[in-house]
Amino acid sequence: MILSLNLLNDIFNFITHGTIIGIPTIVFMIIPFIIGLVLGFLVKKFLKWAIIGAVIVFVLAYFGIWGLSFSKLQSWGTTYGGLAIHEAIFIIGILPLGLGFIIGLIIGFIFG
Repeated sequence: MILSLNLLNDIFNFITHGTIIGIPTIVFMIIPFIIGLVLGFLVKKFLKWAIIGAVIVFVLAYFGIWGLSFSKLQSWGTTYGGLAIHEAIFIIGILPLGLGFIIGLIIGFIFG
């Protein structure tokens, strides 16, 4: 128990008084948060247009105007799904203190 309290104290001191490459640690925590806020806002706005576009595509496919099949959707998911997940993990992984990014993304999505 004493070890965990000392560890939390060390982490708090590093955040408030420490530096990374001469830049205060708090800056490295705020930047991903702000990026997350902006991306959350943009994702929410884009999602509205994506849903409208998906409805239009499915209506066109239903009436036979645009050829859409489940095998084509499955091939797209197989081809690009893994790549999209890999890139998302890479982007989140390279951001310092990715938790701030996730929190900013959620807040930006909710209040955007």
